[in-house]
Amino acid sequence: MDLVIRGAAVIDGTGAPSYRADVALTDGRIATIAREGKGRRPTAHRILDADGLALAPGFIDMHAHSDLALLTDPAHEAKAAQGVTLEVLGQDGLSYAPVDDRTLAQIRAQITGWNGDGSGVDFDWRTVGGYLDRLDRQGIAVNAAYLVPQGTVRMLAVGWEDRPATAAELDRMRRLVAEGLAEGAVGMSSGLTYTPGAYADDAELTELCRVVARYGGYYCPHHRSYGAGALRAYEEVIALCRTAGCALHLAHAVMNFGVNEGRAPELLALLDAALADGADITLDTYPYTPGCTTLVALLPGWAGEGGPEAVLARLRDDATAGRIRHALEVEGADGCHGMPVDWDTIEISGVAGPALAPYVGRTVARCARERGEEPWATARRLLVEDRLGPTILHHVGNEENVREIMRHRVHTGGSDGILHGAKPHPRAFGTFPHYLGRYVRELGVLPLEECVAHLTSRPAARLRLPDRGLVREGHVADLVLFDPATVAAGATFEAPRRLPTGIPYVLIAGRFVMEDGRRTDVLAGRTIRRTPAP
Repeated sequence: MDLVIRGAAVIDGTGAPSYRADVALTDGRIATIAREGKGRRPTAHRILDADGLALAPGFIDMHAHSDLALLTDPAHEAKAAQGVTLEVLGQDGLSYAPVDDRTLAQIRAQITGWNGDGSGVDFDWRTVGGYLDRLDRQGIAVNAAYLVPQGTVRMLAVGWEDRPATAAELDRMRRLVAEGLAEGAVGMSSGLTYTPGAYADDAELTELCRVVARYGGYYCPHHRSYGAGALRAYEEVIALCRTAGCALHLAHAVMNFGVNEGRAPELLALLDAALADGADITLDTYPYTPGCTTLVALLPGWAGEGGPEAVLARLRDDATAGRIRHALEVEGADGCHGMPVDWDTIEISGVAGPALAPYVGRTVARCARERGEEPWATARRLLVEDRLGPTILHHVGNEENVREIMRHRVHTGGSDGILHGAKPHPRAFGTFPHYLGRYVRELGVLPLEECVAHLTSRPAARLRLPDRGLVREGHVADLVLFDPATVAAGATFEAPRRLPTGIPYVLIAGRFVMEDGRRTDVLAGRTIRRTPAP
């Protein structure tokens, strides 16, 4: 054997109680699992003493925003150090494939707050397959799967107009989604508060989901509301996926703002009823209360028509900017989930322009007070001067809802980690150890073995991965060794890039990407492409 991990407490990903065993690896797979006291112990070129450590399948991040980070930061320590061995990219309906020259420039401008502007990246692809090939050709730290982004598809076929697609445009969108799935995407995402994807009606989304269903993929929507209309938004996507016969994965399934405090049981009852009736539904969450997005995302949908340059023109025009302000502060913009914005909850976490760095780490309301102006004046200046670049933390979550949802039987883990910005959300660096340390060991919200199943076998099943997500003979050796007594997220809101503790070893295909708590130079990841439906 190449390696024997000796004397680990094996948490196999099924939710069953752990057991002590020696686990032998060869050729990137698990060759033998020898339970303690049963038969001869395997030998190998290298023996790793794992006494006191738990051995689990590698964690699968079902909602990641590492689309460019995998190319610009080959070490990708933010995820490797957490024990993440697979990320799902292309989230929220906005990513970098499929594109043409026009839409590539637009998407880079629109989501610069998520990923940076891509400076230094050679955007030498235009298709989903080309993007996946580029990741494999360059070499990546962890494995990656991809969702066809519906907003990007609409950008290509329809543009930035808020109107129903024509028959010809809908046909083109169907073809683009089908091509992306045929090239290896595992499903389709939407961002239904992000333009231009938000301009699609249910009939259009249903038709695209029919294509996803034909290829055995799943639909992953960022819903039209996580605030005033949250339950209606969940009902909408459940209904359209059932009509389309498409599997559904609810992205960052939260119930935010004061209007939804304590209402998680209503969402879970809705899910349980659909599941009992045969619906194929899963969800992901991150174990924190604040959200994270871009400042421009809060604006009403009508302000996004025409694309980023049109948004900037509207913000520069006093009369139109006044309408935007009224929508935000009085009406409750759709971009702010139907809730009037509270500027005290909007914290600037990153900016593109160095001159605006003093705003980072402060709320818009605080910055406005320090400048002696109205919060809207501060927000408007930031958007214009930073060319829509600011990233924000949105402090609107409810801890009780977070805990209730993570207990559900179809729950999986997703960081929603935005790695860009001077002071990013700590979930980008801490989600998975935070589950294990805070919510398992300290709070007892989930038993350890069950939590590991949420982070491993459940997402592997959603992704149709027959040989990942379990510690089982014959499976790919994507593995993490952690100390249940000390594992914890080092990242905090004050120090969001601090690495976790208690995760000394991470292996991908049997190769160490983390060893003795340090990142190696190994790039063992590869793209994980769609497995055809049975």
